[in-house]
Amino acid sequence: MGVLRQTQSVETKHKLSNTLRNWLPILHSSLSDLGEAMAPFVEANPVVEVKNGYEEDFESRLPKKVISRGVSNSRTEQIEALTIQSRSLYEILDEQLGAPLFPTPISQKIAEYVVQNLDENGYYEGDSSLFCKEHGVKLDEFEKVRARFTYVEPVGIGACNLAESFLFQLDNSQISNEAYPLAVEIIKNMQDIHSYSKEQYFSDVMHVLSSFKNPPNIEYQEESAQIVPDLMIFFNDDNEIEVKLNDAYYPTINIDTAYAVEHDFIKEKIKEAKSLVDALDMRKATLYKVGLMIVEYQYEFFTGGRIMPLTLKTLADEFGHNPSTISRAIANKYIACDRGVLAMKEFFTTAIDEDVSNAAIKDFLIGLVKDEPREKPLSDMKLLEKIEEKFKVKMVRRTIAKYRKQLNIAGSSERKKLYKLGI
Repeated sequence: MGVLRQTQSVETKHKLSNTLRNWLPILHSSLSDLGEAMAPFVEANPVVEVKNGYEEDFESRLPKKVISRGVSNSRTEQIEALTIQSRSLYEILDEQLGAPLFPTPISQKIAEYVVQNLDENGYYEGDSSLFCKEHGVKLDEFEKVRARFTYVEPVGIGACNLAESFLFQLDNSQISNEAYPLAVEIIKNMQDIHSYSKEQYFSDVMHVLSSFKNPPNIEYQEESAQIVPDLMIFFNDDNEIEVKLNDAYYPTINIDTAYAVEHDFIKEKIKEAKSLVDALDMRKATLYKVGLMIVEYQYEFFTGGRIMPLTLKTLADEFGHNPSTISRAIANKYIACDRGVLAMKEFFTTAIDEDVSNAAIKDFLIGLVKDEPREKPLSDMKLLEKIEEKFKVKMVRRTIAKYRKQLNIAGSSERKKLYKLGI
């Protein structure tokens, strides 16, 4: 009997580990990328067939309360009503700040510092000497790590200027070995390009350079790709708040349990397929529970109020996980409600401080700009200083620039021009 119990325990543990192995990539992906996350499991399994949910009757599954804000009944417009722009540049970069490019703790710190100090065009503008002094790093070591941004997408990010950005992009181009030296020389002397016009490989070089991104983050200045929210939160006909999974976009997994060939391989694949179904169910259950908790803690927001301070630790304690696990779970996940489509992370305080909400900082930022001297508007660095002083937090200038753009507030130089025009 003891042997039987041990065997059952091992089998149960094996099944659970298989489910968890499938569950993590499925949980961490956005809903629009879910099919791609499942692909490695599906392609290797002959008994699985996946059908995308959004190919079916989409509009019949949508709660009317979510799309009642002047949206027509056409399928295209309903889908657009539940989508927002693609992940930000910083979310894309954050995924790359680890091995293999940045395998050590200090290389990761340097890479994070570079990303935190990118200007609005994607160029690095940090104080490298100050960082090196604070962390006991030599400047040449810092620069060696920053040079690895040559291999970070989008290529060109993290360069100090246009010339260096082009050099980063050149190393990732298909330029010939013969034309490469001329390309380097032209990039370093771009103000005098025409002096090279009679060189043998000039046209080849110019053809390559014309394909480079200028500025390096240009693709992220006007994002157009769409992401679908996982959850919809709305008041139903009984005026009760309801949390609903966006099942319309979830794929359906069909398992052919009557597969023609009777073989241990097929039996194993059927087990793996069932594990995949379990993983998808775990994703739904996890995010549904997150939605319920957001409603519980942020009820005031859904009734017209503001987002209240809520820490990831609070949510993590409820789940029995650490905050970093929950942070990854809610990354790239979105909620649709009658106030628009919001990233799940917007309902939580920032990692820099657990007692200050994003909403509170943004409100204060609006007030600072409203009362600023019109002849000398506050720079992002000045805004940063005042916010850090007010909330006793540590932030970076990039975050202030991001908040300012989200609030549709122009930069200080542009605001000065607008003030002079009386706007």
